[in-house]
Amino acid sequence: VIRLSGAGCGRRLGSARLGSARGMGGPLRVLVDMDGVLADFEGAVLRGFLSKFLLPFSIHFFWRNGFWFCDCQIKFLFPAKVASIYESPGFFLGLDPIPGAIEAMQEMMLMQDTEVFICTSPLRKYEHCILEKYKWVEKHLGPEFVERIILTRDKTIVSADLLFDDKDTIRGLKSAELNPSWEHILFTCCHNKHIQLKPPCRRLLSWADDWRAIVESKRRK
Repeated sequence: VIRLSGAGCGRRLGSARLGSARGMGGPLRVLVDMDGVLADFEGAVLRGFLSKFLLPFSIHFFWRNGFWFCDCQIKFLFPAKVASIYESPGFFLGLDPIPGAIEAMQEMMLMQDTEVFICTSPLRKYEHCILEKYKWVEKHLGPEFVERIILTRDKTIVSADLLFDDKDTIRGLKSAELNPSWEHILFTCCHNKHIQLKPPCRRLLSWADDWRAIVESKRRK
């Protein structure tokens, strides 16, 4: 397990900082976010919120044009209530895998000249979050992937070739890395569907989308 935290950590690591494998003629390095990309964080927040705080007759309030309000909208309206859901014991361990995520990770792991890591950010209130993330990975992906967890609040200090992440803008803490080495592939989630990406930015619609082509296109560069 690799743990990184804070902008200062990236500066202190110096030559020990995780280098880009491709830059040294090594394998392609792929980072995959966890919440919203491998594990269904959004769906669990919604289900937990509706179950705990909304009476059945109130559910229609959260339905608009065939889509549930995503958790970022609920967070704006009821931040403390939402936090009580994802900070509760058992929340992260109980997350459902995103469809196709487990199979994609297992296949990616076996691709020639490819290194795959799970790069995830813990909550600031990490009492349950960190341990449960490890347990979730072991449960759904096996112990070999536990050794491939990178836990950091700042993903810009981790060097790689690709990062699959549902967050549309990824900034380093105190601008630790203004130009990360990886290409950010936006993984589609309810909170980023409206975002129009401009070339050369790329999006993966789901794990049923052609993620293999994205990996191979990076290998050819």
